[in-house]
Amino acid sequence: MVDRQRVVIVGGGFAGLYAGKKLEKLLPASTAELVIVSPTDHLTYSPLLPDVTASVLEPRHVAVSLRQSLPRHRLVVGHVTSVDVEAKTITISRGESDADPQVMSYDRLLLAPGSVTRRFPIPGVAESARGVKTITEAAFVRDHLVNQLDAADSLPDDPRFDAERAERMTVVAVGAGYTGTEIVAQTQRWLKRVADRWSKIDVDDVKWLLIDVAPAVLPELGPRLGQYALSAMKARGIDVRLGVSVASVEGNVINLTDDTAVPSRTLIWNAGIVANPLMGTLGLPLERGRLVVDAQMKVTDDVWAVGDAAAVPDLAKEKPADGPQPVTPPTAQHAQRQGTAVGQNIAASFGIGQAKDYVHKDLGLVADLGGLTAVAKPLGVELTGLPAKIVARGYHLFALPSMANRVRVLTDWALHAVLPPQAVALNQTRSEDALISTAQNTEIYPKAEDKPKVG
Repeated sequence: MVDRQRVVIVGGGFAGLYAGKKLEKLLPASTAELVIVSPTDHLTYSPLLPDVTASVLEPRHVAVSLRQSLPRHRLVVGHVTSVDVEAKTITISRGESDADPQVMSYDRLLLAPGSVTRRFPIPGVAESARGVKTITEAAFVRDHLVNQLDAADSLPDDPRFDAERAERMTVVAVGAGYTGTEIVAQTQRWLKRVADRWSKIDVDDVKWLLIDVAPAVLPELGPRLGQYALSAMKARGIDVRLGVSVASVEGNVINLTDDTAVPSRTLIWNAGIVANPLMGTLGLPLERGRLVVDAQMKVTDDVWAVGDAAAVPDLAKEKPADGPQPVTPPTAQHAQRQGTAVGQNIAASFGIGQAKDYVHKDLGLVADLGGLTAVAKPLGVELTGLPAKIVARGYHLFALPSMANRVRVLTDWALHAVLPPQAVALNQTRSEDALISTAQNTEIYPKAEDKPKVG
């Protein structure tokens, strides 16, 4: 009897999940053993994490079970810290003991480890900034904001405490892209709706500062929708400063590049994303940190890569006469469709079907700013207000890869619309566990310069 070949998927995000679904559909159980390695037992539907920080959604409702979604896969919970493409093995760390990693062989390998929050070597940021890329981080930011206002409310009415009160009532957020803009807009509105929680402070006095080095808010949506979002936030009292970033963080003071010093105990960091650090350890060609692949998402004869960690050629865009083919942006929309496409291509390597180039034209983008305020650009049509809100929520319900999660999210939205908003801090996450380096495990990989080159 011939042993089944082993197909290993690294990463349980959109790309990994949808690749696994396609493989279960196309490959008979007798043909291949399917394995997925993921840091968690679930996919995080990250586009709805701003709803978690704004206490609109229950955190577990944006977590899609990998075991239930991929019943034929063997799930290994852990981090892949290295790949040996010559020996065809991966090394898995479970976090329990670095001295005892698991080495697993593969016959086909799909690399889909996703991305991590982009950080820069700015003094004090690593120790102070909080990302919102995981459920842990989103839940912590929500509780942290409530706790800061609780502490400000409990301070004595004495001028000696005015400086501390101002620090606790000031929020600085970096990044005016989708995540940063949605988090600030939604969370600021939520805190105003629960203002009666505090007896001494006025939530209207909370200072919100959103900064970005870019010249516009939500630049991917175009100038008109970006201006609409900017005007909506300014109307709510949010201070938006463009062309500005963080120069350093010193204690409870955030120094900006415009020479402004902002006393604050809350720094939310959403300055973009970069490919998972695993890509830099492979010794293979990279494009801005993303693994270079061909149009069929292939790296070698038995290795594929997709999603945020792969530079997949964007064949839906015209190749410039004086430059290389553009690559697909790192969005959930592309990761989902690349996962399905690469699943078909991996099946083709077993002689089932034909491998195809990946081609997908972006369907559009959405941003929910809380209440009836939203912007959307489905198929190039610019929408604002209630129509954009309907499109945004409809898209998320459609894109959620689990009917059970769709029902739970829809129920949460309905309850939030008719019931008083919740204003409780569960405080289930320690501050040190919600740092970007800890929550996203960015420090567990060998440095790229320590790895030998392949080829």
